[in-house]
Amino acid sequence: MKSNYLDFLKNLLLFTIVIAAIAITTNYFLPKNLTSPAVPFLIPFFFSLTLIFHYLQLKAVDKTFARFTTSYMLLTFSKLVLLLIILLLYVFLHPKEAIPFIVWYFLMYLFYTIFEALSLQNLNKK
Repeated sequence: MKSNYLDFLKNLLLFTIVIAAIAITTNYFLPKNLTSPAVPFLIPFFFSLTLIFHYLQLKAVDKTFARFTTSYMLLTFSKLVLLLIILLLYVFLHPKEAIPFIVWYFLMYLFYTIFEALSLQNLNKK
């Protein structure tokens, strides 16, 4: 499990650097009404969240398949609820920035979810 986690961490760091470069470049060229001041905070947030949830999923893989399936479903649901609560809180507290924030939040969620799913798929092949 330790080598899988370290491999994931290295790949996640590289992925996050690429995402950060794209976000910085995009924010530079987009009009101000399409950017969100929260983007620099979203990147480390999604990095941390992905890392924590992947670690918990790796712990579940060490157990039986039935246990992994239950754990995966519970972790995914918990992650979705947490992300929804944070999204709603930010939108409620900063209504003027709601649309750009929601777009960036969705993009970060999409990119990191795809990355995590592909990593789990690669882990399954090993």
